[in-house]
Amino acid sequence: MPPLLHSLRIRHWTKNIVVFIGLAYSGHALDPAYLKNSLLTFVAFCLASSAIYLLNDILDRERDRNHPTKCLRPIASGKMSVGFAIAVATVLASIALYVTSCLSDAWMAIALYFALQALYSPWLKHVYLVDVFCIAAGFSLRVLAGVWAIDIPVSPWLIAVTVQLALFLALCKRRAEVSSLGENHNAISQRPTLAAYNSKATDLMVVIMASSVLITYTLYTLLPAAVIAAGNPELISRAGMTGMVATLPFVYFGIMRYLHLVYGEGKGERPERLATMDLHLICCALGFAATAGYLIYFR
Repeated sequence: MPPLLHSLRIRHWTKNIVVFIGLAYSGHALDPAYLKNSLLTFVAFCLASSAIYLLNDILDRERDRNHPTKCLRPIASGKMSVGFAIAVATVLASIALYVTSCLSDAWMAIALYFALQALYSPWLKHVYLVDVFCIAAGFSLRVLAGVWAIDIPVSPWLIAVTVQLALFLALCKRRAEVSSLGENHNAISQRPTLAAYNSKATDLMVVIMASSVLITYTLYTLLPAAVIAAGNPELISRAGMTGMVATLPFVYFGIMRYLHLVYGEGKGERPERLATMDLHLICCALGFAATAGYLIYFR
């Protein structure tokens, strides 16, 4: 793969699919105008995230050279110059902001994402627990961008589940990173934050967030929409929608399968790879999407 494409982390663009969650649950996914805005927001976040990956690679190039696999990254290995990476990142970030400037308040999510990453890349990523909350905030901004782009009210259920799921995945990632380094003390010393995650507390936090996701989504399928809409009449909520409980098995299986991959097979360091390579997770996601799609659009 060419060095530039490698640095853009195209496989990581799967994370930006959460941009479409608001559209899907709004009931407007078949409306061309709404779909166009969501697609543009997805493209903008893909460009924005790639710009940030380039920035991270520039800042972490010395640490990456001491990592067993990250040392192969183009900037760390010297296959791509820092100057070229900065130029590409600037162009990508500018295009992302320009595209979303035409999509209601979606540009605010992109701007906040850049501001968050400006603090995260050089500083917050090295602060225990704060780093995983920053990751969760990044996913929340993706969801908000998708909602703001089509100008619909934000569902509190949407934000709650997004934050909880993002924290779950981030904690699993940190746990997997510690496991993959094993006794490589030199690599851990280059990133002291990982040492803090090498404890039973991390396992407990993973369990807490997994439980939170399952409880919140279960309540979402059971509680009537009126409970939420009472405070915001314009909010179109699928909470308690007839048949939505049928999506529960997919959510439960997905969480359990992911826990097995992390704790049973030592995976989880690269969530985007699991999402696109693990057949069980792929089938689970497709089953969930098909069931929810039928209930929202064709029932």
